[in-house]
Amino acid sequence: MNAAASPRLQIVVLAAGMSRRLGRPKALARVRGTSLLLRTVAQLAPLAGPRILVVAPPRSTRYQAELRGQPVALIANPRRGRGLSSSVRLALAHARYCAAMLLVPVDLVELRRDEMAKLIRRWKSSPRRVVARRIEGRGRTPMIVPKWLFSAAAEITGDRGLREWVDRLPAGQAVLIEVPSAARDVDTREDLERARRGPPRSHQTADCTSR
Repeated sequence: MNAAASPRLQIVVLAAGMSRRLGRPKALARVRGTSLLLRTVAQLAPLAGPRILVVAPPRSTRYQAELRGQPVALIANPRRGRGLSSSVRLALAHARYCAAMLLVPVDLVELRRDEMAKLIRRWKSSPRRVVARRIEGRGRTPMIVPKWLFSAAAEITGDRGLREWVDRLPAGQAVLIEVPSAARDVDTREDLERARRGPPRSHQTADCTSR
C-alpha cells in the first residue's frame, strides 16, 4: 500500500449523475483512450484502503465491465434523479466504519494522484476538520468529511446541498487547499471535446494506469 494510503479513510467516486448536459453517462466518456471512470479509480486506487466505493446508476453493467480488476465496490443509486446529495447520502450510509470519507467526482479529467495524496495528508494533520478544494474562498469537491460530521452531511438535499453545507460550517471547521488538477471537469459536449483535443498539461503527463 502506498505510504499515503489510509485504511481509515473511505474513498468514494461519485459516478451516478444523470449527465443531462452531456447527453450520455460522463463516467463512460473516453479521453485519450481511457474512460473518466477508470481514470479516476486508477488515480485513487493506491491511496485507498481495501476498496473504493463507486456510486453508480442502477443496472450499471457497463460500469462493472469498465472496472474489472479494480479494487472497487459499486453502489447503485436508484434515487440519482434527486441530485448529487442522494449519492452523498448513500455513500455516507455505506461508510460507517471509517474515520472519514473522501468524495471525488468522476469527471475531473486532469485529476492527479499526488494532489489527492496532499489532500489526505492535510486531513491526517486535522482529522476532525473538513478538508476540501478551495474555489474562490469556498470549499468544494474533492472533499474529505470526518465521521463526526456524517450525520450533519446526511441532511443535504439537491445538487447544491453539499457545497451549501460546507459554506455554512463554522469558522475553523473547514481547511481549504488548492487542487489545481481538479479545475477541469466534463459537464458538456464542448468540455469533452476540449479535453480530447488538448494535450495533457504539464502537471498531468504521467500515464493514469501506472502512477
